Amino acid sequence: MKRIFALAALAGLTGCAAMPDWMTPGARPTAPVDAADASETPAAEITSTAVRPPPGARTAEEFDTTSEADKVAAAAPATGGRDLGLTIASLGAPGEPGFWLKTPLVNAPGPGRVVYPASGKSVKVDLIPLEGAPGAGSRMSLAALRVLEAPLTGLPELRVFALN
Repeated sequence: MKRIFALAALAGLTGCAAMPDWMTPGARPTAPVDAADASETPAAEITSTAVRPPPGARTAEEFDTTSEADKVAAAAPATGGRDLGLTIASLGAPGEPGFWLKTPLVNAPGPGRVVYPASGKSVKVDLIPLEGAPGAGSRMSLAALRVLEAPLTGLPELRVFALN
């Protein structure tokens, strides 16, 4: 009987290597970019000094490691850009610092701007491609949602603009 439990435990652990990055502690998913695409993709305008949150982080304040200067820069008025459309966003991985939106509305990484009509606020973000249909929804960083004053546990509707 002990051998059956041991084998079952080992079999369960073999699948751990195939876990999605967002389920792996400390993993930081990255979007695949060809070398050719990387040279044509403009660098995002947001440079954040945010670092990974401490291992014992439990609150939004502890997870949001962006500085006040970062928040002011990200919230600075930006206009224009190519309107990519509306998306419903949920909170992305809170352990990933910075201002970003993972969305199926883009095919390549680049700078963007997101507007939350309910608060009238706007935030500059790094747009990161997310596999799925354009209406499949997006994931947004904790810091960006806080700047927009959007509900962290809700599903806010956001307007997305590409700034390149």
